[in-house]
Amino acid sequence: MKGTTLRPREGNDYPRMAETPSGMLNCVGLQNKGVDYFCEHIYPQIKDIGTNMIVNVSGSSPEDYAECAARIDALEHIPAIELNISCPNVKDGGMAFGVTCSGAESVVRAVRKAYHKTLIVKLSPNVTNIADIARTCEAEGADAVSLINTLMGMAIDIERRRPVLSINTGGLSGPAVKPVALRMVWQVAKAVKIPVVGLGGIMTATDAIEFLMAGATAIEIGTANFIDPAVTLKVRDGINDWLDRHGYHSVQEIIGALED
Repeated sequence: MKGTTLRPREGNDYPRMAETPSGMLNCVGLQNKGVDYFCEHIYPQIKDIGTNMIVNVSGSSPEDYAECAARIDALEHIPAIELNISCPNVKDGGMAFGVTCSGAESVVRAVRKAYHKTLIVKLSPNVTNIADIARTCEAEGADAVSLINTLMGMAIDIERRRPVLSINTGGLSGPAVKPVALRMVWQVAKAVKIPVVGLGGIMTATDAIEFLMAGATAIEIGTANFIDPAVTLKVRDGINDWLDRHGYHSVQEIIGALED
């Protein structure tokens, strides 16, 4: 489920998406109708679907995160949340929680006290040492980490001499970020004992297998869905075909199988 916050958010002004070479920028700004709307109107429509629904949770303070998570905790058919700690900390001049160990610690600690199911923490790549952030999340009770969130980027309209995006900068996703994401997943998988979910520029089964070999126990696909809404099924089938051709009986056999 898309990013959910304690209170409704209108998001940023348009334009808030821009295509770039091998990727895209977005500054949507977490537009959503708030957690109460989700609980009252969206949850009843999805609760009986036969799959595991994971809600992405965002906030502006540890208290906001914790309260939003607590309300989702009460929903029987939501087994996990993914905590977006790349949000700006309004009490600290807008710096994202996820770019410092202390910021990550404050959010994960607050949410862990309020939320009792599976807690996945989504890490920002805009840091000096992502392994340190991952270890902090693990120490505060995260059940898993996912990475990477978008890289900060920019596009300029040279005819207008203005940024393309309404707030000047945005998050870069798509194939362009894959080498960075792969490197960070590899680093984090070696640094923590909890599961690692890999994402960032996955377009094909080959991409997904690279992340698995780097140590990811699961993957996420985002931007590729804009190009092909059936991409996840194709990636799944492609992984199975590769495993069959190479004599593997389970995907577990290739997780972390990279030979340094």
